[in-house]
Amino acid sequence: MATIAEPEQSFSVLPEMPADVFTAPLKRPDHVGEDWLEPKQTEYSAQEDAIWDDLFARQMDVLPGRAASAFIEGLEKLDLGKGGVPDFAQMSEELDRLTGWSVVPVPMLIPDHVFFWHLANRRFPAGNFIRTRETFDYIQEPDVFHDVFGHVPMLTDPTFADYMQEYGKAGWKAMRYNRLKALGALYWYTVEFGLILENDEVRAYGAGILSGPTEARFAVEATSPNRIMLNVDRVMRTDYVISDLQPTYFVIESFEDLYRQTVERDFDRLYRSLPPSFTYANSAVIDVDHVVNRGTQEYLLRGGRGSNADPV
Repeated sequence: MATIAEPEQSFSVLPEMPADVFTAPLKRPDHVGEDWLEPKQTEYSAQEDAIWDDLFARQMDVLPGRAASAFIEGLEKLDLGKGGVPDFAQMSEELDRLTGWSVVPVPMLIPDHVFFWHLANRRFPAGNFIRTRETFDYIQEPDVFHDVFGHVPMLTDPTFADYMQEYGKAGWKAMRYNRLKALGALYWYTVEFGLILENDEVRAYGAGILSGPTEARFAVEATSPNRIMLNVDRVMRTDYVISDLQPTYFVIESFEDLYRQTVERDFDRLYRSLPPSFTYANSAVIDVDHVVNRGTQEYLLRGGRGSNADPV
């Protein structure tokens, strides 16, 4: 069976990255090793714990009826609302019991190949810091709230947990073909901004949606964005927005459907056919799309966040 991943690759140790692979250069802090892991989790102050609690409460006012049931169940299984930033060791103990995953602290965004390696070993790297009151509504670099609240509950779902491990293994194949942008689009439109059909209604499972109140409403309810059923080949040719609401979201039927479309796809053939840059704009609707909702794109056309346009 053809797979998304590199079946012959061993991930027991961090593999060496080939010299002809193009990735973004990141300066490694002196206090971390090649694995980029922090020596221990940050000891958060009472004020920082209060920021977590306030962020948590704000999201829980928004997410019921909008978040995927697997996410809500994951929150409950891990007891992430018991107060303050969760202890990674305690959380990982329960997560390991459920799906064999753990959460590990990292100082910042880490290099692609290191991130893939951790995922391949069922370790989720989480930012070892939390935003300030001044950056409460928007932070450019993922913090512990985005990473733990947004991502970790989904790792309690066995099928999604397996998908994430396979995605990590897949990174090495994408690097060999220098197609990290394409694989990044798949991550963006599934893990970060994915929607799922539940009882014929769209719900959010992507961490970028679940960790922000505006996007949680916009992605699920607004008339502006497109909502299109996931097609892996199409998604990996589609540009995306990093610092604003998405013009398009992709919808899966189930996590089993997501697994089949990705892990069981012949990615060698796909990578050989992909151009180095994206083919489709992030607002495009093309003839092969199975459209759930064709958006008006009003928010995008009015200029998005920079114009103070209302998300509609």
